[in-house]
Amino acid sequence: MIEAVIWDFGGVFTSSPFEAFARYERGRDLPNDFIRRINSLNHLDNAWARFERAELDLDGFDRAFAQEALALGHEVPGKDVIALLAGDVRPEMVEALKGVRKRFKTGCITNNVPSNQTVSVDGRALCVREIMELFDSVIESSKLGLRKPDPRIYEMMCKALNVPPRNCVYLDDLGINLKPARAMGMTTIKVESAAQAIAELERVLGTKLGNENPAPEGPLTRA
Repeated sequence: MIEAVIWDFGGVFTSSPFEAFARYERGRDLPNDFIRRINSLNHLDNAWARFERAELDLDGFDRAFAQEALALGHEVPGKDVIALLAGDVRPEMVEALKGVRKRFKTGCITNNVPSNQTVSVDGRALCVREIMELFDSVIESSKLGLRKPDPRIYEMMCKALNVPPRNCVYLDDLGINLKPARAMGMTTIKVESAAQAIAELERVLGTKLGNENPAPEGPLTRA
């Protein structure tokens, strides 16, 4: 029985930063997926990983990422990459979250950086915290000093929600972050688009989500 739905943030509630990476690469004649390649090398201890664990400040990340890029033959300042992280909010995903929290516990596990505080929607600044407040529990890598895909971060969320992994659904846009959750017994959904993710989540939960299709009446499992 599903009791809780756990979500990633970037690439789930916002458009994927990979789209912005691709535009940046095209505009500077960089190889396709160059930024993702940098981030995939030594992924547990590279500049990106250390920044998301708050082991580097912004200036330190800027220098470390630039060194990693230069080692692969191109100049890319780390601060340029941070500027690409803010995506557009997917309002339908926010509405789905609101529908889910009527009947289920909710959590968010996000690999983030200390400077990543706002995203943009319809030309307006929307504070990430406004969405975060909709969750029962939030775990941020930059505050914890631990990041996905470390299994401990998923275990911490299950303890926070007081729900066993087998009774959880986990959504993320990265397969590498889904593997530990699935190994623990969670039902996992890889987010490729809002429509696809919501459809799969509705199928798993057996209910419609969002304002137009409110969750049916039933016993609440939220705290």
